[in-house]
Amino acid sequence: MAAMHNPPHPGETLREDVLPELGLTVSEAARQLGVSRVQLSRVLHRRAPVSPDLALRLEQWLNGPTADIWLRMQIAYDLWQARHGGKLPRVAPVQQKAA
Repeated sequence: MAAMHNPPHPGETLREDVLPELGLTVSEAARQLGVSRVQLSRVLHRRAPVSPDLALRLEQWLNGPTADIWLRMQIAYDLWQARHGGKLPRVAPVQQKAA
């Protein structure tokens, strides 16, 4: 299996692609989404994940990418970080008992 590249945090996509395309500031986007500026800023700067609640808000707001897509992006990012972050201890596979 080929090594997967480091997937982007969904907040990066919002910060680098979505907000500039819409010509919106973080404050205005947060207002339209019904979240605090601090909450949105934390997601945009990879300090917080896209939650299911925010994913649903993004789905309605953008009328495009579904909540599932935003959450899949978050899961891909989280899994890559967990696999490559070197913080997980080695866990031995479960041993099947002989019959």
